Amino acid sequence: MKLIERKLTVKPDSDITSVWAIPENYANQSAVIVAHGAGNDMHHPFISFIHEALAKCGNLSVKFNFPYKEKGRKAPDRMPTLLAAWKTVVDAVRTDPELAPQHLFLAGKSMGGRAASLLVAEGENCDGLIFLGFPLHPPGKPDQRRADHLQQIDCPMLFFQGTRDRLCDLELLHQVLEKLSAKVTVYEIEGGDHSFKVLKRLGRSEQEVWEEIATACCAWINAHL
Repeated sequence: MKLIERKLTVKPDSDITSVWAIPENYANQSAVIVAHGAGNDMHHPFISFIHEALAKCGNLSVKFNFPYKEKGRKAPDRMPTLLAAWKTVVDAVRTDPELAPQHLFLAGKSMGGRAASLLVAEGENCDGLIFLGFPLHPPGKPDQRRADHLQQIDCPMLFFQGTRDRLCDLELLHQVLEKLSAKVTVYEIEGGDHSFKVLKRLGRSEQEVWEEIATACCAWINAHL
């Protein structure tokens, strides 16, 4: 696997950094773009682990920073800027003269995944969406749902959700998803919170949980090629 850092221009005064993990013997079959969540950047250990794990199982894997993190700010960009960054990375992957894949999947942690789904709901094509903790509602406020746009999505979707996630009541999520026409898979992490940290009494390490998620990601992608 080879790691290459690339700067991408979202708009004239805004560049972002991306890291491309190119697997050995890459055959241009599939690529996955991974976005970080609101409170971290692309260097967060979980994002980096998933990013490299996806490449190890044969996918071109690309992670990137949203503009606010690139500039060292804490407050996330407004959604139009997040979508512009997503679109910039998608276009860069699709048009790369050497690495452009036949199939493209979009993945993201929390806010990053929700932004990807909004981009697809607005018309961007992809072969599948992977949510590493979908933020269905604000913490402890299940009445404020953020999922109406999912009805506009036709591609397969994979949801990784902790059973203790305060941003995603699982019962409500299943109610939302059963109304969709797209093929949907929900992968529950028993005892996991929004960051997939599990209860100590379950005796599972962070590494074990991350490996479980990565393995399930790769298997799901392969099943949809």
